[in-house]
Amino acid sequence: MRNIMIFAAIMIGLGTFMAQMADKMSAASATTSPQRTIAVATPVQAGYRSLSIPRDARGHFQTEGRIDGQRIGFMVDTGASVVALNETSAARFGLRPARGDYNANVTTANGTIKAARTRLAMLEVGGIIVRDVDAMVLPDEALSENLLGLSFLSRLKRFEYANGQMVLEQ
Repeated sequence: MRNIMIFAAIMIGLGTFMAQMADKMSAASATTSPQRTIAVATPVQAGYRSLSIPRDARGHFQTEGRIDGQRIGFMVDTGASVVALNETSAARFGLRPARGDYNANVTTANGTIKAARTRLAMLEVGGIIVRDVDAMVLPDEALSENLLGLSFLSRLKRFEYANGQMVLEQ
């Protein structure tokens, strides 16, 4: 019985030590090397596409899309009514609104600003394609990241947050 008790105490001590080491190692790797999250597209049923987007270190859902075949980064924003592009990104696709085109009032977390309405012929994210998508172009100083908003998301079969991931399905 004494040997069993000694063995159990050693195992408990070893388990505690290993758990502490694992915590230190995971904390060190999180601070020394930024982890890149990858969105994974998978076919679900015939004709349907599904995309799972993991949370990044900030808790946001970042993904890459394509407008007219050119890559563009997006943050998925279920609170944004439309797809929102900053001027720099929009210019890469030939969208250069004139100053007079900035006639839509848009309320953001930083206040109300003027934006220019536009329409994207095709927006593709992870194999999911939506055509004729309403969008807005906002000044660079008002929008640091392009937003994948409801004008895209609401045209999908479903989008949801599940198991720490944003799932888009068409």
